[in-house]
Amino acid sequence: MRKTLILGALCAAFLSLGAVVAHASGDAVKIGVLNDQSGIYADLSGQGSVIAARMAAEDFGGAVLGKPIQIIFADHQNKPDVGAAIASRWYDAENVDAIVDVPVSSIALAVQEVARQRNRIVMFSAAGSSDLTGKACSPFGTQWAFDSVALAKGTAQSVTKSGGDTWFFITADYAFGTAMEADARRYIAEVGGKVIGSVRQPQGTMDFASALLQAQSSKAKVIGLANAGADTINALKGASEFGIVAGGQKLAAMLTFLSDVHSLGLQIAQGLQLTESFYWDLNDKTRTWSKRFAEKSGGRMPTMVHAGVYSAVTHYLKAVAAANTLDAVAVSAKMHELKISDAILDNAEIRQDGRVMRPYYLFEVKSPSESKGPYDYYKLIREIPAEDAARPLNEGHCPLVK
Repeated sequence: MRKTLILGALCAAFLSLGAVVAHASGDAVKIGVLNDQSGIYADLSGQGSVIAARMAAEDFGGAVLGKPIQIIFADHQNKPDVGAAIASRWYDAENVDAIVDVPVSSIALAVQEVARQRNRIVMFSAAGSSDLTGKACSPFGTQWAFDSVALAKGTAQSVTKSGGDTWFFITADYAFGTAMEADARRYIAEVGGKVIGSVRQPQGTMDFASALLQAQSSKAKVIGLANAGADTINALKGASEFGIVAGGQKLAAMLTFLSDVHSLGLQIAQGLQLTESFYWDLNDKTRTWSKRFAEKSGGRMPTMVHAGVYSAVTHYLKAVAAANTLDAVAVSAKMHELKISDAILDNAEIRQDGRVMRPYYLFEVKSPSESKGPYDYYKLIREIPAEDAARPLNEGHCPLVK
């Protein structure tokens, strides 16, 4: 009954879109990986996401509907106008059937609108704004690896409950950073904590000295980093130089990837608590897939973004085969109908608002003495069920939810 209601709502949403751009099918099923190939998010996304997408295509057999699966990629340079222009060209002129990955929430929101206007599929693995499945949701958009709500709940509430009841935020001044801080503030308050200050920093900031000094002088028990990629790395390095942890304050990185910890080293990152939806050493399935990934990536283990790309592309191809068409309306409906099961993920599903319902995990970064070797960085504190990590469906203000 639940699936029937969801599919009915989706069909109504599709019909309400009005005139759309026709999609002329090409000689191949084309999936575009749109991300940062050379900037601050290249390690957590970048070529690793291309590898993950190609692995999904290979594992599916390399073809669907009698057509070869082609994976292409482009660098959006962390600019919304560039990302939207590439998405428009791919959809309009290059017969790209679906776009995947898309780090930087402002770019993801722009690409979501391009995809909506053209009735085309987009699957977000590296964008975390909860607006993607909230007020900006789309019948053609899905969010796979994380969102700001899940990360805020997982990290902010746990740290607050453990005694870190006063916070100061250093926040990246773009859509994801501000959404992350807003979500964290809510969940900190829910368990009796308080945010006593915050400062915003431009994306790509190299020197965090001023922000860290403000945070240090605030006397907050916890300094929350609502940023990602190289911004997080640079802030944590600066915090180490200022002796913030040695001075008694805790650091909570609201969005930290395995690649960040690898770049920082355990000496600096040890003790950080963080929430992720994937870790290579979580179970036998993740270990098997991750070792295959590492063989193709020069020894690097995958981030949760790379794992999300693999699952998204795999599920999309399964939906295309089940729908027996590349028509985005039919494929999107089938994506919502089918359970998600692949080499990484079991028994997940896509909710009506486009959010992938999957468990999350609260980890703590190991000390150098606890690690047994490269990429043995996390110890599991607890699993967070999908229902606990997700924002309640009726709170997101997604127009698809009736």
